[in-house]
Amino acid sequence: MRVLLQRVSRACVRVEQEVVGEIGQGLLILLGAGEGDEPEDLDYVLSKSLNLRIFADDNGKMNRSVLDIGGEVLVVSQFTLYAQTRRGRRPSFVDALEPGAAEQYYEQFVARVRDELGHVECGRFGADMDVELVNDGPVTIWIDSADR
Repeated sequence: MRVLLQRVSRACVRVEQEVVGEIGQGLLILLGAGEGDEPEDLDYVLSKSLNLRIFADDNGKMNRSVLDIGGEVLVVSQFTLYAQTRRGRRPSFVDALEPGAAEQYYEQFVARVRDELGHVECGRFGADMDVELVNDGPVTIWIDSADR
């Protein structure tokens, strides 16, 4: 499972011009599931995402997590995190998990974030979405459960 995590001052996602998710300070989590992913992969990327200390403490050092600051989270499904670009000019997505199983992982991830924070904003799985964000820092972190 892969996550592209962005620390944001604000972010929103639109589907057909309608805002379906919007947050202030916190994390935009782009989530992709791949072939062979197991529940342990979800546990890993979830824990890393919510507990990664990438927000400033009182001394300006990255020493607080989104949980520590009471930040918000916007989760957007993104199978393109599994793009293979080694050959040719068109990316291949053969390593991305098939949509039915990927949606189940996405829904589980969102539910677990909600359990931790009490609230989570989301994109719409499988939809063509416009994502707007202000990357704070910028801070962008790649998390891949295969690296654990």
